Amino acid sequence: MRRRSAVVAGVTCVAVTSAAVLALVAEAQPAGQQFGTDPQLPAPQRGMLPSMGIARPASWGDRQPVVPEGWTITAIATGLAIPRQTLALPNGDILVAEGKGKSAPVLTPKDYIAGLVKKQGTTPVKGGNRLTLLRDADGDGAYEGRWIFAENLDAPYGLALVGSRLYVANQDALVRFDYEPGQTRAAAAPVKLTALPAAVNHHWTKALAADAEGRFLYVGIGSNSNVGERGMAVEENRAMVWQVDPASGASRPFATGLRNPTALAFEPHSRRLWAVVNERDELGPDLVPDYLTSVREGAFYGWPYAYWGPNVDPRVRPQDSEKVKTTVRPDYALQSHSAPLGLAFTRPGGGGAGPFAEGAFVGLHGSWNRKEPVGYKVIFVPFRDGRPSGPPLDFVTGFQADGRTMGRPVGVTVDAKGAVIVADDLSNTVWRVVPAR
Repeated sequence: MRRRSAVVAGVTCVAVTSAAVLALVAEAQPAGQQFGTDPQLPAPQRGMLPSMGIARPASWGDRQPVVPEGWTITAIATGLAIPRQTLALPNGDILVAEGKGKSAPVLTPKDYIAGLVKKQGTTPVKGGNRLTLLRDADGDGAYEGRWIFAENLDAPYGLALVGSRLYVANQDALVRFDYEPGQTRAAAAPVKLTALPAAVNHHWTKALAADAEGRFLYVGIGSNSNVGERGMAVEENRAMVWQVDPASGASRPFATGLRNPTALAFEPHSRRLWAVVNERDELGPDLVPDYLTSVREGAFYGWPYAYWGPNVDPRVRPQDSEKVKTTVRPDYALQSHSAPLGLAFTRPGGGGAGPFAEGAFVGLHGSWNRKEPVGYKVIFVPFRDGRPSGPPLDFVTGFQADGRTMGRPVGVTVDAKGAVIVADDLSNTVWRVVPAR
């Protein structure tokens, strides 16, 4: 008890002077580009505190996000309760998962300061813990219909539809609903398929995808720490992608060493599973690159022992040299600390246009732990023959202006007509981006 009191007292002292501390640690840092298959990896930088900085929230007012020439963007739902991920249903309806998971206990004064910085860039709205259904009955793009499809959930995040079964990844369990096209309200309470790790919950989001045949579900489960500082016992069944049998609920590790796989999707040509992953912090503003990667069965991607292939993280003790040797290098780097939370592939023949015809849309939620912000946009990674084929293109930008942040993109979905649906959990909006007619 005395030890806990000492930490809390220390945190209280830090809170009084947090603005001064942040001013000292938020030194200017160049935003180097780190995209593609061979990113530059600078030498690790260590210090008492990492660089921190986040633009303070502001309302959109007369502004809206910026999209490429030939595209238009419209807000199809506002006033939501922390929209995270969306799902385009076969009849054109859109499901929105709304919620916010619990926070991990503070271990150090550094954690407390980081929490202050992160909080500056979040909405004050309470998470809805529900699914909202949006409907555009007349096809004019307005989505005039809106219903609460299910409520009293536990921080729902990942969504997948397999036939007449709707699967939802809550922070503590994978559940299912029966679903019929046109339905606006779940007919019954969800059925629990399997429990998911929920103790501590340093990373609470549970990503979800189903293969094309509906044989298996895949759940992305983040780590319980930055680099194992809470002890490896609390990391059991974490930092990995599970494969789940939807009939029995039986699960097994499919791929491991993925620090925080926040979105999963199948590339339609190769039919391979891909993920976006949030990598570790506190090695400097340009380490470690977040990434987009195919998820290979049985592969180990490094966490916590190594990053971007066999680059050893010296903070991890004890090390595991055998694990380091087997570390798989990810396919495609994203800017360090850009925080990818959304992933969706274009659909073959689905209406994508020009340079956005084949590839992956990635929602970058944005950084908190560097002075010069990165992310805060939706990018497009072009693909050819099932693989990334070039540098990323900006797709939706303008979430920040004049030192303020109007929105933060999370989940992205491509519907059957090629429209890109973007969840924004700061302004509590769902945006729809379509080619101009």
